[in-house]
Amino acid sequence: MEALKKNRIHQQTMDMTQGPLTGKLLIFTLPVMLAGILQLLFNAADIIVVGRLAGSNSLAAVGSNGALINLIVNLLVGLSVGSGVATAFFYGAGEKDQVKETIHTSIAISLAGGVVTGIVGIVLSPLLLRLMATPETIISLSELYLRIYFVGVPSMAVYNFGSAILRSLGDTRRPLYYLVIAGLINIVLNVILVAVFHLDVAGVAIATVVSQTISAALVVRSLMRLEPEMNLELKKIRVSKPKLLRILRVGLPAGLQSTVFSLSNVLIQSSVNGFGEIAVAGNSAAGNIEGFIYMAMNSFYQAAQTFTSQNVGARKFDRIGKVFLHCFLMVTVTGLVLGQVVYRMGNLLLGIYLPGNQEAIAFGMTRLSVIAVTYCLCGIMEVISGELRGMGESVLPMVVSLVGSCLLRVIWIYTIFAVNHTLFVLYLSYPVSWIVTESVHLICYFYVKRRLVARYQQVPVN
Repeated sequence: MEALKKNRIHQQTMDMTQGPLTGKLLIFTLPVMLAGILQLLFNAADIIVVGRLAGSNSLAAVGSNGALINLIVNLLVGLSVGSGVATAFFYGAGEKDQVKETIHTSIAISLAGGVVTGIVGIVLSPLLLRLMATPETIISLSELYLRIYFVGVPSMAVYNFGSAILRSLGDTRRPLYYLVIAGLINIVLNVILVAVFHLDVAGVAIATVVSQTISAALVVRSLMRLEPEMNLELKKIRVSKPKLLRILRVGLPAGLQSTVFSLSNVLIQSSVNGFGEIAVAGNSAAGNIEGFIYMAMNSFYQAAQTFTSQNVGARKFDRIGKVFLHCFLMVTVTGLVLGQVVYRMGNLLLGIYLPGNQEAIAFGMTRLSVIAVTYCLCGIMEVISGELRGMGESVLPMVVSLVGSCLLRVIWIYTIFAVNHTLFVLYLSYPVSWIVTESVHLICYFYVKRRLVARYQQVPVN
């Protein structure tokens, strides 16, 4: 029985340091891609339920919170990147005791960070919404939704850290299963709380918190059932200073990058808010649809990061370039195909979110015509960034991204958009910033790889 259990656990992990890459990349990315798409489907259910059962103001209230929620939460998500990279490195090097210590430190960070972030979000919600120039017609609903949402941030943090750890070990299936369970519960609760109990945006927020808590509990359960050399033991959850520093070295720059990215998106959301609640509704619906493309492409970012990190740990430097080439081609094709499909079906898809609201649909199509069709550029940018982080370099892609994307978007808003005050011109800031950032990232990739090989190729694997 014990042998069968060990074999089952072994099958749930993946050695990314040997064997054909294409098959392993597909085995890794497809569950991650499906999980991301399902997560957005469940989020879309929130918006659809609110839009159909509570009205356009409630839809705009939920949608207008997207950029602000990302601003607060992305720091935690970025830190989880550090946990995933550290875990993959030690697993690739065969140091399971170090994997175990990394897991305990990661869960401790997620709990502490989630609680602090949740409290800050609850307290500052009214101020932040007003700074974003949220329309007065929806600000009370937005505040109610946001405050309830932040109650679930600790659970969200634990799920993100735990999922990052499982993926770094090659287990992408169980996070998918848990997402399906939590998502179905979320949809059922949405309908019950909004349609039956008429709780409006509060019902959607409560359903989200409950589903996030369930998914976090399931991930923790999986970590506790890893093989004894690596498994999570609740009584041993504490911070190891060396592991904390290692996680922060990669995760903190990634989190800061995501946070500042969100700041630029908050500024763009504020600009959209100035066009009124109908434009906000159309923008929110289009952004949610584009999210499906992003999640599909993001699976290759995670693959590039994890495969690269495991191979760095195993000193298999020849496979790093192969990982990059495979992920680059896969994300480009995925982004191009899905972008065209979404744009050509734009009116139909937007109609699901905004039934009969032709004005809002027109606003949404403006966004899709610019962002959806060029989204492959964002995917390429992320894959290169994932390669850099997998090689342990996180500060450099952060600086490049902040200057090439965030600062450029801010400059764009206060110069070009100020002169040509249209949503089309505002949305053009995205593809322009992606092209600039990915070009510099590519130069950084070759530099960091050459430096990494020179530093470690003579160091023997323990």
